[in-house]
Amino acid sequence: MKIAIAGYGVEGKSNYHYYRTKEPEAEITIFDERERLDDAPTDAKLVLGKGVFGKIHGFDLVLRSPSVPPRNIGQTEHIWSATREFMRHCPAPIIGVTGSKGKGTVCSFIAEILKAHFAEQSKRHIHLLGNIGVPALDILPQVNEDDVVVYEMSSFQLWDCTQSPSIAVVTMIEPDHLNVHSDFQDYVNAKLNILYYQHDGNTAVYNQEEASPELAELIGHIITTTQADDMPYPYRVGAHFDDENLYMGDEIICPVNDIKLPGRHNLLNACAAIAATWEITGHDKAAIAKGLGAFEGLPHRLKFVREVNGTRFYDDSIATTPGSAIAAIKAFDQPKVLILGGSDKGADYHELGRVIGHGNVRVVLAIGANRSKIAEQIMDETEVSVVQSSATSMQDIVQTVYDLSNPGDVVILSPAAASFDMFKSYQDRGDQFVAAVNEL
Repeated sequence: MKIAIAGYGVEGKSNYHYYRTKEPEAEITIFDERERLDDAPTDAKLVLGKGVFGKIHGFDLVLRSPSVPPRNIGQTEHIWSATREFMRHCPAPIIGVTGSKGKGTVCSFIAEILKAHFAEQSKRHIHLLGNIGVPALDILPQVNEDDVVVYEMSSFQLWDCTQSPSIAVVTMIEPDHLNVHSDFQDYVNAKLNILYYQHDGNTAVYNQEEASPELAELIGHIITTTQADDMPYPYRVGAHFDDENLYMGDEIICPVNDIKLPGRHNLLNACAAIAATWEITGHDKAAIAKGLGAFEGLPHRLKFVREVNGTRFYDDSIATTPGSAIAAIKAFDQPKVLILGGSDKGADYHELGRVIGHGNVRVVLAIGANRSKIAEQIMDETEVSVVQSSATSMQDIVQTVYDLSNPGDVVILSPAAASFDMFKSYQDRGDQFVAAVNEL
């Protein structure tokens, strides 16, 4: 058997180890656009360099890594992925979560709720995987039918899927990864594969206020995260909140103050988790409340870092889209100093500019490769001061925003762009921000 692995990142490595065990006699060839791989296995052939994916031909199986568009692969047949392999062979129910923002938080809320509900059942495990956890195929051999899988699924992982999880959650979708997807519709279509192949009796969870028109044709057991008076398909009212409590239908789940994460968007994330786990927990309100209250947030997701002379610093490095930065702005009433910019993904920043104009933002520091674009589009919409910085170190960036801030301000690193112009990843960017703030 001849197997091609297209891309040798985290998931590509997982593909290699899984299929080397599954097909020990297979001839495996690794294709990667880098010029050098220091950690490649010695029993695999290597084809390296720009444009190599187009040279993939004549294989019995092509394993596509998430960031490799199917259209870039020369061979059009027998293309497969870790996501498709996992979903085909996983013996346990899968709760899949996708969206442009919030999916990691929703997955974490769901996992905490399930851990609380199944706490007395030591043989029943909750597996958190995908973007937020370990690669899916690393976990597959350990999954039993009594377990539950919580799977964070990106557009890249869903791109060519032909199967959907039995419980699917879609958080807010906005333009993203347009430097990889052919256009926004291609991105939306990839995301909605999480729902397209559901069956009657499955569960779809999404925010009716922000739903795309495409969702109106879905079959399945629809649960909305907001109350709706008129919907064109079967539904029942799902989770929602007011100023005091979170609810499932008319039943109180917990006070909103139990949610330790700031912002309305995190209350919506909590509602999505409530709706997704309502049936699987048997309406266990106590476990749902306990799980929601136990989660204190993920690194680099609007995480409080430190207060310095009355200025509070928050790390939201995960925010790589304008919508994420908008959510961060709306999470605080205090005057704000915002750090924006990085590697461009084709986003438009005019709406972000309008929100900045009405969001009690005192000043914006624009950094990174797309700082000029961000500054220009924001200044089209508001007279809020935008300072462009050519700083190449996070220490200089943090010192600049500290000098621009006043006591009582909130300083937020919420870049609305990717990190790869200056940093290895959004985690690296956030880690350097935290370290620089702690050095002030």
